[in-house]
Amino acid sequence: MANSRWVHRALSPEQDKVKDLLAAEFSISPILGSLLVQRGVKNVEEARHYLRPQVTDLHNPFLMKDMDKAVARLNDAMGKKEKIMIYGDYDVDGITAVALVYKYLKAIYSYVEFYIPDRYVEGSGISYKGIDHAAASDVKLIIALDCGIKAVEKVDYALSKGIDFIICDHHTPDDNLPKAVAVLDPKREDSNYPDSNLSACGVGFKLMQAFAQDNGMSQDTLYGLFDLVVVSIASDIVPIVGENRVLAYYGLKQLNSNPSLGLKCIIEVCGLSGKEINISDIVFKIGPRLNASGRIKTASEAVELLISRELTFAKEKSDCIDKYNQQRKDLDKSVTDDAMALLEDKKDIIEKSASIVIYDKNWNQGVIGIVASRLTELHYKPTIVLTYSAESGLATGSGRSVPGFDLYKAIESCSDLLENFGGHIYAVGLRMKEENVPEFRRRFEQYVVENITKDQQEPQIEIDAYIDFKDVTPKFCRLLRQFAPFGPENAKPIFATRKVLDYGTSRIVGKEKEHLKLELVDSKSECIMNGIAFGQSEYNDYIKAFNPVDICYTVEENNFNGTPSIQLMIKDIRKVEQ
Repeated sequence: MANSRWVHRALSPEQDKVKDLLAAEFSISPILGSLLVQRGVKNVEEARHYLRPQVTDLHNPFLMKDMDKAVARLNDAMGKKEKIMIYGDYDVDGITAVALVYKYLKAIYSYVEFYIPDRYVEGSGISYKGIDHAAASDVKLIIALDCGIKAVEKVDYALSKGIDFIICDHHTPDDNLPKAVAVLDPKREDSNYPDSNLSACGVGFKLMQAFAQDNGMSQDTLYGLFDLVVVSIASDIVPIVGENRVLAYYGLKQLNSNPSLGLKCIIEVCGLSGKEINISDIVFKIGPRLNASGRIKTASEAVELLISRELTFAKEKSDCIDKYNQQRKDLDKSVTDDAMALLEDKKDIIEKSASIVIYDKNWNQGVIGIVASRLTELHYKPTIVLTYSAESGLATGSGRSVPGFDLYKAIESCSDLLENFGGHIYAVGLRMKEENVPEFRRRFEQYVVENITKDQQEPQIEIDAYIDFKDVTPKFCRLLRQFAPFGPENAKPIFATRKVLDYGTSRIVGKEKEHLKLELVDSKSECIMNGIAFGQSEYNDYIKAFNPVDICYTVEENNFNGTPSIQLMIKDIRKVEQ
């Protein structure tokens, strides 16, 4: 994030008082007290829940609209020995949701099967093919996970075949909801559920929690599936606050101590065995492998792995999925290179535009979301990447946004040009007729120009606190661990220290000599800290000449060769004007 704008929001006088109260109550430094306040903590009780999440902090699942109807229909289906299909989308959230609900129900009920649509044949969401398959299998109830909130016509079609739906979704609904027996979605306008940020797997978890509660069953078996929930939370990039924070906290504990067989095998192929797994490991290693299954082959294979109870099968399947991930990486690189070349040809236009919309018929549909993420990161503009789907005969795309800009509202403003669309504030999927692409590009750009703010158009780093190196003590680091798990809306704290100098041993490292390994001294406290600054080797000569710099960084624990030490992960370096 070199050349980013640094933003430090000072506490208000009222927040300052809360900070001091928290620091005194918990015997922590005022710096940590201010971190709690910045994360929305308003009193001692909230701080206790934040620092020490408890399973009892989970909300009553029956607070969710339609939960009573969903549980009643599920009880009825099981009482009548009806066939139940667990239907989910093909990304990590959908895969883990299906695995969780299937595993939980299959342990107590025989007549359960699962179904994941083929990305390339059926597209995302509920498909007519899936409903026809359910009808042919004599399924009477479909539990849809991570999809279905907009499937009005398809749910009607299922009803005509005598199939009921329970929808568990977390995407933004339209005005008209499908005629399902129950629509569980905390983003419903008429929802009173205390937390609207659940992943789809989280909604599935709440359904199983309500089912267990209604039937007087122990929650212990369900809590054994926390590892699947945290994989969904991390991979779907939902806010790690409120209920998600509790689920993620216990999910990571399980992932590190007793993961399910399928996840254990994925952890092994990721090279994470014996290491403490965090949210970033899921985002960058575990999640992409599970996603690769649906991008290269079929996502059903990932579900088969996650529900597996047989070691040899699980190892073979995880090795297979690891190979898919390598193929996905190759495809990703090829399409990204292509897209970047295309943008380079239109450099003048792109530089003047507030957004990017690119289309190529030959790009692989399975990686366009990843490519959109890369381009957004590189150009710092809301980006839509489109390719052609031969199965649907439509231009099919994925979009990613910059912090603060609502991409869902942007594409919703062009809904008359779209065949269908869905998603969140930062990530969307959409389909349109090929001939609508130019007009969509024009209208989308117009909306972005009119609605994006100046702050959203340049990368910025939010500084939590300006500190001295003497503040970074072992106790400080130990307490900082209690702020985890980190993720959206609970980001890892970023600190800044002014006027630091090279201690004399800093050097360039990396294959391409692109990184800086730093040993720095704080000119104020004369404390020394080690740090790494990836991709910032251009500062080497300046720092080696003993010029002072300001740095911003996160504090990391380094366990190189089994010896624990504190290391600064330096996000940005600024020359100090003298």
